[in-house]
Amino acid sequence: MKKWNGYEDTQAYSENEKLPAGGYVLKIQNVRLDEGKNGNSDVLVIAFDITEGEQAGFYKRNYDAQTQEDKKWKGVYRLYCPKDDGSDQDNWTKRRFKTVMEAFETSNEGYHWNWDEKTLKGKIIGGLFNNKEYDFEGRHGFFTNCHSLMDVQRIRNGKFTIPKDTLLKTGRNTYPAGATQGADGFMNIPDEIDEELPF
Repeated sequence: MKKWNGYEDTQAYSENEKLPAGGYVLKIQNVRLDEGKNGNSDVLVIAFDITEGEQAGFYKRNYDAQTQEDKKWKGVYRLYCPKDDGSDQDNWTKRRFKTVMEAFETSNEGYHWNWDEKTLKGKIIGGLFNNKEYDFEGRHGFFTNCHSLMDVQRIRNGKFTIPKDTLLKTGRNTYPAGATQGADGFMNIPDEIDEELPF
């Protein structure tokens, strides 16, 4: 057999590391505000990595291990912003948003939320991760999902409950058209639908 060019430099496929459900201390890598379209809410897109414990650097390792040209940063949490329309849904969104900002304030001594999302970069916060079910084009399984953000001290003290698995609603695919399951247990969402953050 003739040796082909680049054999030594070719990266072999390997089993990708999967993050177990649980509580982790996160450090914010970057934040951007995505303006809502078609009547949808604005969203704070928060990129993070795990910063303490045996899983520290998990999302950086995942990013570095990706071999495709359009690498995606997988450690992302989306915090919806209120529309301020007075609806019950909007009141729920306001409470969730304020809960997260208070968790940032409690987790970072001297920090006060000042309505500038860029000030969240470099801050720490606790993250609760669960397993989220997917069913797409005949493939079915679970991927690890950042379910919610909370006070970092609760994570460090183990004073949290891992959220139950998020299951699909019967007969309904909750992923956008064009989403595919990645080999690493993450969902790959097409760029035009859900731009990821290679910050």
